[in-house]
Amino acid sequence: MTAFTEHVTDRITRYVMLRRAMGYVFAKQATILGEFGRFVEQRREAGPLTQDVVLAYVLGCGVTPNERQRRYRVVKNFADYFAIFDRRTPSLDPHVLPRSRAIPPVRILDDGELRRLLDAAKTISPRFPMRGQTLYTIIGLLASTGLRSGEVVRLDRDDVDLTHGILRIRRTKFRKDRLVPVHPTTLAVLRRYATARDRAYPKATSPGFFLSLRGGRLSGPGFHGTFRAVRAKARLDVGLPRGVRPHDLRHRFAVTRLVMWHRQRVDVQARLPLLATYLGHVRYSDTAYYVTGTPDLLGQAATRAFGQKRGGL
Repeated sequence: MTAFTEHVTDRITRYVMLRRAMGYVFAKQATILGEFGRFVEQRREAGPLTQDVVLAYVLGCGVTPNERQRRYRVVKNFADYFAIFDRRTPSLDPHVLPRSRAIPPVRILDDGELRRLLDAAKTISPRFPMRGQTLYTIIGLLASTGLRSGEVVRLDRDDVDLTHGILRIRRTKFRKDRLVPVHPTTLAVLRRYATARDRAYPKATSPGFFLSLRGGRLSGPGFHGTFRAVRAKARLDVGLPRGVRPHDLRHRFAVTRLVMWHRQRVDVQARLPLLATYLGHVRYSDTAYYVTGTPDLLGQAATRAFGQKRGGL
């Protein structure tokens, strides 16, 4: 480790503490900066912190163009802070990696595809069955509640009421807490997981509800990495430009709920505030983003709007 890399990693730690002291959650940003610090250390950089160094890190991450732009922005903000302590640091160009305006298409799994994903999760690691049980439970929870994956991995044991089936979601995207009731079948799966987890990790000290193989809290990057392996095992990537993401299960939940309301012939517009609250949205426009026009949903809406019988014009 050079004096420069030691200075960078020390300032990253202080910068993360500073942003959190200002009230920011700063979880994903801290992960990105941690990766950048390790990158600088492995290259034994002597300084200064230039745009070429930052671009070498960002372009070598193997992520989407929008994610590259996001990482560059996080490191640029840190570089502005770092320049206070190392005046050799140049100002980084904010427009060097323009953000793509294209929104990746949503992937709504049908019931058969979701079952394949769950089956693949359960059998992803025959040597370590708890790994499969953890992934199976998380994926099922995402599909049945529409929670964000970050909200799920941050659940503590005290946040999961296994008696009444209520989840307490803390530190959400909009820094608001909310209570989320779960279906009795989902509650039964959570209870089975908790029993198996406590049997497998009787001395675990982590407060996390979902644990990694080492007995600590399962991290977001750890879950997403294994989710990609589950997705490949379920063969949900074959012949498609992009595989299903954990966040797509949130879309699926919203669409499934709307289809059910249409079939029940309830006032969907009156129920939308309930869906927005359940999903943890501040504005209805945020909820509308998840309302993808699947054939089933469009068919149900057309039947309600025009009084048509399904299949007829």
